[in-house]
Amino acid sequence: MWRIVLPGIAMIGVTYAFARFSFGLFLPNISQSINLTESNAGVTGSTAYIAYTLALFTSSYLIKRFGQLRVIQFAGLSAVIGLFGIGLSQNFLSLALSTFIAGLGSGWASPAYSQVASTSLNKDDKDRGNTWMNSGTSFGLIVSGPIAILFTDHWRFAFISFAIISLAVLLWNSIRIPYEKPELHDEKIISGPIFKKAKYLLLSSFIVGFGSSIYWTFSRSFLKVEYNMSDHESVIFWVTMGVTGAVGGLAGGIMNRGGLTLSYRLALLLLSISVISITIPSLYSVYSSGFLFGISYIFVTGLLIVWATRIFPLVPHVGVSLSFLALGVGQSIGSAMAGKLISMSSYSWVFIIYSFFCIIGLIIPVERKSF
Repeated sequence: MWRIVLPGIAMIGVTYAFARFSFGLFLPNISQSINLTESNAGVTGSTAYIAYTLALFTSSYLIKRFGQLRVIQFAGLSAVIGLFGIGLSQNFLSLALSTFIAGLGSGWASPAYSQVASTSLNKDDKDRGNTWMNSGTSFGLIVSGPIAILFTDHWRFAFISFAIISLAVLLWNSIRIPYEKPELHDEKIISGPIFKKAKYLLLSSFIVGFGSSIYWTFSRSFLKVEYNMSDHESVIFWVTMGVTGAVGGLAGGIMNRGGLTLSYRLALLLLSISVISITIPSLYSVYSSGFLFGISYIFVTGLLIVWATRIFPLVPHVGVSLSFLALGVGQSIGSAMAGKLISMSSYSWVFIIYSFFCIIGLIIPVERKSF
């Protein structure tokens, strides 16, 4: 199993943590270096989400057309080109184009690896393999965080380093991931009422995305504004999320023992607790919040992958694409609403509201029927 899973963990780390999330860590220095306005910075940051969404829309077709390995290679190549481009950017347009290219990989990688797990792992290892590969985001955060601390003033060097690491991961995957086209059952599934079949999965994914969005977008700002944390201290907090998030890779094993329904409800409850506990003015509570968020976010997104592959066992990449698309839409809407609500009230109250929004997901029934 690990022959397949380890390069998968690395590629998820590259496409999510390096190519999507690391831009925010270096944004102040990038803005100062190439004279970005706040508006330009916002547009540049949004291009990665747009690319992610477009990639999810095309992932099923590409997997069907080119096979799982080729799509993984596309994802890795987009990360390499995009990260090199960011590191060499001299103006707003080149930076926005580079972040767009970098953002494509995450939308292609997750559906492709769900297909790899389906075709290359035995039945007992599929769930564990899916959740461990999903935890790659945390391992990527563990690597990117210290680089952000050490090379804050040398962001170009940092991004070129990310690109070189991404190239090595791309070569590793090209050697280890088998080339195998999936069986073409897509037509039967897509011809049916696909959204009706996956309605609970999509609703749950949206709630997870919406509820977690405030943490991804505003947790560092919250710590700096409310608790006067320095940049370095807030980045260290970010790294702790990655370290503990790696524990979320155990989701598959936990789920095999407790069942999908119980595991999902436990993960969502922990996510809610993590979002509200950051508002308690205590260093212990703040870091406990980061620990819990890292674990619960990777845990619950891993369970969403497993849920999606169980609904669509013949073409798991279809279910994962839909689930992560709903997750991304929830994050986009949730982040935009959080910003407006914070400007109207306070960080603490909005974090509390989003914590209770996560609780809504507990009443959604977990889909058991396969299609």
